[in-house]
Amino acid sequence: MLHEERFHEALAALRDVVKQDPKNPYAYYFLGVGLYEVGELEAARDAYRACVRVAPEHRGARVNLSHVLRELGDTREAIKEGTQALSLSPGDGDALYAVGMAYMARGENAAARKYLEAFLNARPEFEVATEVRGLLAELYQQGPEEN
Repeated sequence: MLHEERFHEALAALRDVVKQDPKNPYAYYFLGVGLYEVGELEAARDAYRACVRVAPEHRGARVNLSHVLRELGDTREAIKEGTQALSLSPGDGDALYAVGMAYMARGENAAARKYLEAFLNARPEFEVATEVRGLLAELYQQGPEEN
């Protein structure tokens, strides 16, 4: 249902799964995905947090939680979750991107550049790599730190 963009149906089904199996990390993870897609960022954050409580090594939930926290303005926690994901999978492109974006949102350009450059070295897909190259160009134009 999520792949077919039937988000509200998927959310109802996933909530049923969570009720029946409250220790199912996949239900929480995909609940977070669906909630994010319908714009419920706080609820998505809570679903991803539930996922990592049940499955602390769920890298995808930590990466997505990092992005949601950044979008909600909690850059400190976004960095924390992203670095947790990196500790689970060093060099992981998705985690490097999440941490880089969180540092960029925080105005810590040097750290953002470090993680975004490492992301590019992880050989990401063309579209995202192009976006990140543009972001890096902006960061280099801004100079050292923009606090």
